Amino acid sequence: MKQTVKVVTLLSLSAATLLASGYRIPEQSLNSVALSAAYVAGANGADASYYNPANMSFMENGAFTEVAMTYINLPKVKYTDAQSSTLNGDSKEEQFLMPNLHYVSPMVGNWRYGLSITAPAGLSKRWDEAFQKASSEEFTLKVIEVNPTASYLVNDQFSLGFGVRGVYTDGVVKSNASGLGSPANRDLTGDSIDFGYNLALSYKPIKDLTLAATYRSKVDLTVEGDATLVSGMYRGGASVTIPLPASLALATAYTYDKTTVEFVYERTYWSAYKNLDFNYDVDLTATAMAAFDKPILKNWKDSNAYRIGLSHQCTDNLKMMLGFAIDKSPTPDNTLGFELPDSDAKLYSIGFEYKVTQNLKVGLAYLYDDKEDRTITSRANSTAPYGTFSDSAAHLVTASFKYKF
Repeated sequence: MKQTVKVVTLLSLSAATLLASGYRIPEQSLNSVALSAAYVAGANGADASYYNPANMSFMENGAFTEVAMTYINLPKVKYTDAQSSTLNGDSKEEQFLMPNLHYVSPMVGNWRYGLSITAPAGLSKRWDEAFQKASSEEFTLKVIEVNPTASYLVNDQFSLGFGVRGVYTDGVVKSNASGLGSPANRDLTGDSIDFGYNLALSYKPIKDLTLAATYRSKVDLTVEGDATLVSGMYRGGASVTIPLPASLALATAYTYDKTTVEFVYERTYWSAYKNLDFNYDVDLTATAMAAFDKPILKNWKDSNAYRIGLSHQCTDNLKMMLGFAIDKSPTPDNTLGFELPDSDAKLYSIGFEYKVTQNLKVGLAYLYDDKEDRTITSRANSTAPYGTFSDSAAHLVTASFKYKF
């Protein structure tokens, strides 16, 4: 069950590249953070194995690695109820450290191989106030993806890439309505290992222009775990299957002298997320716990993200990067909950990369994810929001070491 919640949270994130909406974390390297994930056609380091494996074919020969650590800060989210100030509340501030690793091999004939280990989704949302705890005391999600990839150089202008995605998820879901005079509470945990694939292609009609497309498949997260409901009235197994949606990115990057500009359009197919339907070892529909065994309507919609990134080689050793993105939320008003008070966002980012030696580069990047205030104008059920979420944001700081063998 907990895994299910985790999946929900994961769905809020979007997949393969950075989707700021929800709990998804597309920024998985120095350059992706510095460029607000406008980093597909121009991916040209070890992290190309993750963002566009087709580009591995166009990299200079040698083996490339990147090890990075990202600090994530989620400030408190403020909720102001439209009917009663007694229902107001603030979520807890959250802080995380997220490591990642990327590797690209030397060329082997026309082939090249890569490996990325990332945390493409996760984080946590926790509330202390009675009204919010009734449905969402804690929603915590951890996701680790292992993504081996390969590229094939068709000719000097065209390359194909593909990979296998192994996704491990682990999560916790808690709710407690005792503060509202109800015995309803739940404590769910679960995990799963599931698989998908990714595809990529890159085309260089001229030396300084790259056109690229990447696709990440839908992954059905088959979560199984343990549930405790209503203070032990039910203790047993719980399971759920939720789609981690497919995503498509179309990108173009152009280099003029020492400056590269990239535009990325990303479509995430959230409409695959229709509902949350938990299954238990026994049928609970005719018991006092029937509410926990009822499918929860979601009906998310496909969403778009628009990204632009700018890189400039200031000196032989120093490269500066800037990024901006607009990221649309997939969550409709009537199914928005306290576990994921999502909204449309604008992303602003900056970073640098410095060559210390011929083979070693270090870098630092910062990204600010500014989410819009969101007002819900009707209450879908007795524990649902009817008011305004504000002050939602995220801060990411990434430090990176890159080495060429």
